[in-house]
Amino acid sequence: MSLIVQKFGGSSLADAESIKRVAKRIVDARMAGNEVVVAVSAMGDSTDELIDLAHQVAPLPDPRELDMLLTTGERISMALLAMAIRSMGHDARSFTGSQAGMITDARHGAARIVDVTPVRVREALDGGAIAIVAGFQGFNRDSRDITTLGRGGSDTTAVALAAALGADVCEIYTDVDGVYTADPRVVTKARKIDRVTTEEMLELAAAGAKVLHIRAVEFARRHGVTLHVRSSFSSAEGTWVVTPKEGEVVEEPMITGVAGDLSEAKITVVGVPNTPGMAADIFTIVAETGANIDMIVQNVSAATTGRTDISFTLPKSDGEKVLTALRVTQSTLGFESLAYDDQIGKLSVVGGGMRTSAGVSAQLFTTLKNAGVNMEMISTSEIRISVVVRADVLNHALREVHTAFALDGEADAVVYAGTGR
Repeated sequence: MSLIVQKFGGSSLADAESIKRVAKRIVDARMAGNEVVVAVSAMGDSTDELIDLAHQVAPLPDPRELDMLLTTGERISMALLAMAIRSMGHDARSFTGSQAGMITDARHGAARIVDVTPVRVREALDGGAIAIVAGFQGFNRDSRDITTLGRGGSDTTAVALAAALGADVCEIYTDVDGVYTADPRVVTKARKIDRVTTEEMLELAAAGAKVLHIRAVEFARRHGVTLHVRSSFSSAEGTWVVTPKEGEVVEEPMITGVAGDLSEAKITVVGVPNTPGMAADIFTIVAETGANIDMIVQNVSAATTGRTDISFTLPKSDGEKVLTALRVTQSTLGFESLAYDDQIGKLSVVGGGMRTSAGVSAQLFTTLKNAGVNMEMISTSEIRISVVVRADVLNHALREVHTAFALDGEADAVVYAGTGR
C-alpha cells in the first residue's frame, strides 16, 4: 500500500461543487489501495477577504489575533471536505495544524516548521480513514499559540507531512496541468514541463513562478520528497519535481523556463561615502528590519566626490519599513538621499544546462535589445540569469524571451481557473 499526500489550493476548493469534485478524486485514490493524507488551503479568496476584514476593524491588526483569524479559512475547508468524503461512504477525519503535529517557531505570520509529530494522522490512517489536515498553520510549544506559515504555506504543510510520514509522493493540485515554461496566463504558448529538478524549481520559484512555494521546494529537496504538480480539474499527468540521486547523471535542458515577478521594489541609497564598511552598515540596518534582499548593485565611485550609489531590490511589502529605518540613520551613515521605485519587474531565465552552455547571456541581452527593453540591474547564479526592467514591459519581454529560447509550444496552454496556485 502506497502513502500519498495530496494538497489542494484555494481555487480547487472555491465552492461546494468544487469540494465535492476534490472529494471524489481523493476517494478514487483511496479506492486504488493507497493511504491518503490531504492538506488543504482556504476556499477561494477567503484568506484575502479575512485580511481585508481585519484591516477594516484595526489598521494594524495584532499578529497573534490575525493568525487566529486566518487559520479559520483552512478549518472550514478541512471540515467541509471531510463531510463530503463521508457522504460518499468513506471514513475521513479532519485535523488542525496543531492536532496534526505541525510544530513551529513563535513568529506570527511567517512561522517556520521546527518539528512534525503526526501521531493522530498516523492513527487515522491505521484505522482506515483518510486524514484531512488544515494547511498553512501550526503551533508553538513555548507560547502555546497558533501560528501561520505565510502565504503559500499549505504547500509547505503538505511536503512536511510527506517527509514525516515517509510518503511515496506528494501531489500538489492546482488549476493548471503542471509546471510550465512560463506563466501560461502571460505566455499563452508556454509548454508543460514533464520533469524538473528541485534545484531548477527553487530558482523558478524564487524568480516569481507561483505554482510552487519556495519553502516547500526547499523542504522537498532537503528531505528527498518527490513532488507531482498536477491539475485538480483533469486527470492528466503533471510535472514531476525530483531531487537527482547522488552520482546520477541528468541531461538537463539549457533553459527550463522563464519567470516574471512584479512583487519587488528597488531602493537606491544615493551618495554613499565610498569608505570600507559602508555597505556592511547599510545592510545590517536592512537586516534588522527582517526584509529579504534579492539583487544588489553598487556603482563605481565618482572620482570628484568619492561617493557611490547602492541599489537593491526587496519585496514591496518591506519597502516602507526599510526606508524608515534608513532615514533614521541618514546622518550617521552620511549618505545624501534615498530613492524608491516600485514600478519594476524582474525577468529570469532558469536552466540546469546553463552550466555547460555558452552564449545564454548574449542571447538574452540581444533579445531584450531587439524588443526595445532596457535592463536596469543584472544578477546571476550558476543556473539563472535575472534582469530588472520596467514593470510595464515585463510581460512583453517574457513573451519575446520565451520565443527566443525556443520554448513555445504548438498549442495554447490550458488554464482552468484562479491564479496558478
